[in-house]
Amino acid sequence: MTDDVVPFTVAVSDDEITDLHRRLDATRWPDQIPDSGWDYGTDLSYVQSLCDTWRNDFDWRAAEAKINAFDNFTTTIDGANVHLIHARSPEPGALPLLLTHGWPGSIAEFLDVIGPLRDPVAHGGDAADAFHVIVPSLPGYGFSGPTIEPGWDVQRVAVAWKTLMGRLGYDRYGAQGGDWGAMVTMRLAKIDADHLEGIHLNMALCGPAEGDLTEQEQADLIEIGEFMTRGTAYQEIQGKNPQTLGYGVTDSPAGLAGWIAEKFWAWTDNDGSPDDAITRDQQLTNLSIYWFTKTINSSFRLYCESQRSGQFGPVDERIDVPTGVAVFPKEIFRLPEAWARGGFDLRRYSRFDRGGHFAAFEEPDLFVRDVRAFFRDL
Repeated sequence: MTDDVVPFTVAVSDDEITDLHRRLDATRWPDQIPDSGWDYGTDLSYVQSLCDTWRNDFDWRAAEAKINAFDNFTTTIDGANVHLIHARSPEPGALPLLLTHGWPGSIAEFLDVIGPLRDPVAHGGDAADAFHVIVPSLPGYGFSGPTIEPGWDVQRVAVAWKTLMGRLGYDRYGAQGGDWGAMVTMRLAKIDADHLEGIHLNMALCGPAEGDLTEQEQADLIEIGEFMTRGTAYQEIQGKNPQTLGYGVTDSPAGLAGWIAEKFWAWTDNDGSPDDAITRDQQLTNLSIYWFTKTINSSFRLYCESQRSGQFGPVDERIDVPTGVAVFPKEIFRLPEAWARGGFDLRRYSRFDRGGHFAAFEEPDLFVRDVRAFFRDL
């Protein structure tokens, strides 16, 4: 590992792919109550179908080529290896834009939006909307590899991103994120406000604020309460006993698929199947990144470290960096506009009629248009 930013190529060996196929072939499936569907967790027939596609139809080499079509790099920050895609725009006046993924996502979330963001002209847009796009893998995730010491909470990631953007030579930049990416971006706004043009969030978090709520926003808050009651079991185990869970999902690709597929079912805008919102290739690219890098266990630790340090959730103070908030109807937390105005220097608040938690994955066109519009208005 080095403080220099050095070129990197994603290269999974044939032996690793063969081992994945062997493990999928040898899967020992659990039982399921007949006709129970997703009522007890990930539906058996769905994960069996997903793993069959992973074994027999998915082309990792095509996914690998898609990632390597962009310039990839690694660097060392605060003792941790950090992988990133750095896709410079052909437009000289482009604004650097830092995109941060969440869990159970990866850099795969952004593969379809990098091109339109970095080269809008080639995608029917305006050169003035161009960005130099920086997409790092969170420490402990994907091609960054496992973290090797305790303490990597969300605040430490934000400090690392401040270092990263300086190391890349960017004095002024924008940042965007959802899920963990939103939490990192909000903390980055507190520690690097002088260098941030603005932040765009698709899962903004803050405390209540004065102001009237629409009927839809009131309904959203009821759903958030239901999620906190019934939908956060994963946070409990990943936040308290991550190592115990790690054995099964690191050893079994079917176990990994079952653990992650539940979130793509519960958190996307679908009609009963994750496939309605995200293609099998997208899901399996994301799963394969966790599998081949052996980072599902270390990805859990971000929950544990952030809960132990009290950094899980929103920041405690108002954020004064110009902020754009995008609200998708199947997002886990849909922040009311009045609350957003109380917690942020809100410059743009957009509500959409489709899409969920994985905005760039599910609705790349809506995502790109809103990011462009927010930074254009600044």
